Parts: sequence; structure tokens; C-alpha cells
Amino acid sequence: MGIPRMVDEVLKDYINLFNEHLPGTIEGLYIHGSIALNAYVDDSSDIDFISLTNRRLTEEDSEALSYIHTTIANKYKKPELDGVYVLHEDIGKLYHSGDNNYKYPYYNNGELLFGDYFNFNPITWWVLRRKGIKIIGTELEEFQFEIQPQELTSYVIENMNTYWTNRIKMAETSIDHLVKLPSDKIDFEIEWTVLGLLRQFYTIKEKDIVSKLDAGEYGLMQFPVEWHTIIKEAMNIRKGVKADIFSSEMERVDSTLRFSKFLINHCNNIVEINIS
Repeated sequence: MGIPRMVDEVLKDYINLFNEHLPGTIEGLYIHGSIALNAYVDDSSDIDFISLTNRRLTEEDSEALSYIHTTIANKYKKPELDGVYVLHEDIGKLYHSGDNNYKYPYYNNGELLFGDYFNFNPITWWVLRRKGIKIIGTELEEFQFEIQPQELTSYVIENMNTYWTNRIKMAETSIDHLVKLPSDKIDFEIEWTVLGLLRQFYTIKEKDIVSKLDAGEYGLMQFPVEWHTIIKEAMNIRKGVKADIFSSEMERVDSTLRFSKFLINHCNNIVEINIS
């Protein structure tokens, strides 16, 4: 599995900057997410990284970290770095609120932050264990952690019934506002929602993880034709393809919301049947 050329350039600059401004600190750099799933999309995918350091980085290191990430962001508008700084003992750890008082340094959406890290979840570690890419450091096989299929499905269904259900409810109450947003903002919501939920559906069904576009293809094979239009719309957005499938923004948003509610309910039914 190869690293895309642009990603390779970003990572080389990142490592050089890190060694210059925090010398002797980085011990490992690992890639998960779309790159590891062999589904990198130019101008869309992020570089999902986990940097292993030999000491806890704190807010005292923020000046150096900010310089590193700002320099990279100014040189490369895309792809963006998105990841966290951890110790060896953190690899495979699952996030539980209130576990400890340590504030993890992480970089997300162009910001360096310190706090609870949201991606310490079964999906991250499943991808890292099975498909992750080592850039520098210890081989991934040497880390002692494992994620079971049941942990994946439990995490996904809980996420659907909390984060996604609440997000859909909020969207329904503000639909008049949503349809007046710029088209690119609506595009983002459609892609994020439709393909994000389809990835979780795939995980529930197949006990595995795939990319957004592969999840879209899977959805086209699994669901009746009435849902194909919104799935294809989300896939086109992901691929950067312009196609006039819907006649209005209201129609696009309404179709997204209806499909989302259908899919969450469908996944709950699958889980209930499997339990019984």
C-alpha cells in the first residue's frame, strides 16, 4: 500500500520540522483513516495521524507545536493534518469521560487543542491494527492491543443513537435555515451524513470498516432504488463530480434527513435481531 505523493511530501516536512523544533521527542508516526483504507481523495481527505512521543507533551510545548502545524498548513492547503500526540501506553486506549486529567495535544480542523481526544475509539484502533501505515517507529505488530468485532458494533450503534440521532433532530428543526446555506456547506452536510452513516451500516453488517466511497457502493447494493439518488449525490460530492440530480436544495436536504432516519432505524433493527 503506497502513500500518495503529496501526503509523502507533507509528512517529510512535518518530521523535519518536528525534529528541528522538538528534537529527540518523536518516536513514531502512524497513519490511519482514508489513506490506510487506500481511499485517499485529492482535495478532500485528511492525513489522519498518531504521533508517538517519548514524553507527555503539554501546553508548554504549544509554541513549538503551533509553529510546526502552522508552517505545514501555510505550505500545504490540502491535505490537512488531523491527529494526536500520545505515549506508547496510549495506543489502543478507549476514551471514557473522566478517565484522567491529562490533556492530550491534538490538531484538528486547523487548530491545535489540548483536552480529551475524541478519536480514541474502536474504529481508530481497528483500522490502525489491521491497515495502519508506519512512517517511522516501532512496527504496528509489536503493539499489544486488540479490538473485538463486538466492540466495533457496540460503539457504532451507540454513536448512531446519540450523536447522529441528535444531529438529525437538530437539522429537522432548522431545515429552513439549512437550505439557505451556500451550496458547498450543504454539500458537506450531505456527504458527511449519508456516507458517514453508510460506513456505520457496513460495520454493523460486515464487522469491518471501509472508506466512504466503498460504503456508498455497498449501500447501492443493499438498499432499494428509492434511496439510490441521495447515495449517488453524496458519492458525487465526495468525488468532486458536479451532477444536477435534485431540483432544489430543499429536496436534497429533505432526502438526506429521510434517508438518515431510515438508516438509523434499519441498523437498530439489525442489532435487535442479532441479539435475539
